[in-house]
Amino acid sequence: MTVVDFYLGLGSRYSYLAASQIDRIEAQHGCRFAWKPIASGALIDRRGDNPFRSSSGRGAYDWKYREYDARAWAAHYGIPFREPKPFAVAADLPALACLAADRQGALVPCCRRLFDLIFAEGAAIDAAAIDALPARLGLDPEPFRRDLDSTETRTLHEALIDEAERRGAFGVPTFFLAGRMFWGNDRLPLLEAALGGGELPAWPRA
Repeated sequence: MTVVDFYLGLGSRYSYLAASQIDRIEAQHGCRFAWKPIASGALIDRRGDNPFRSSSGRGAYDWKYREYDARAWAAHYGIPFREPKPFAVAADLPALACLAADRQGALVPCCRRLFDLIFAEGAAIDAAAIDALPARLGLDPEPFRRDLDSTETRTLHEALIDEAERRGAFGVPTFFLAGRMFWGNDRLPLLEAALGGGELPAWPRA
């Protein structure tokens, strides 16, 4: 089965939007997406010019435009959208929570639950929200907490960021199909074209 690597950020509007289309794309194209949650700010910071850390964002990085654009995409997809609240936990904790949940086979359900909390319910992601995840996902809480705090999980998270950077990713959501990169929710039509056998230019890093 064809596998599409999917690097996502839990606080990323466009990762949330793109994730809403994954089930449909898998069903239509007979593929599987490998979800790879990361703290996307850490990846973007490696460029040294993170536009999200600027208070004077312009163009596509203007905050009002980004909210409008996300709402427009959500309306197009027929899904709820609320402008996310700032995390009340460390920026990498949601990704670490998903990787900890993966130890119990619940990576994707954890990603989806956090997306729902952040973008559908407008919930604050604080320590209580993270602590409530095992009960919401039917996980054993003690191993979840142990894995959440483990060095191994943090090492895995750093390795995913390294992997994304090495492959040429500079933000999220980023998809890789057979070595070809597709960045952004709005590149999903191109990804689907490639899945359908369409002819696209060669990816320069291939």
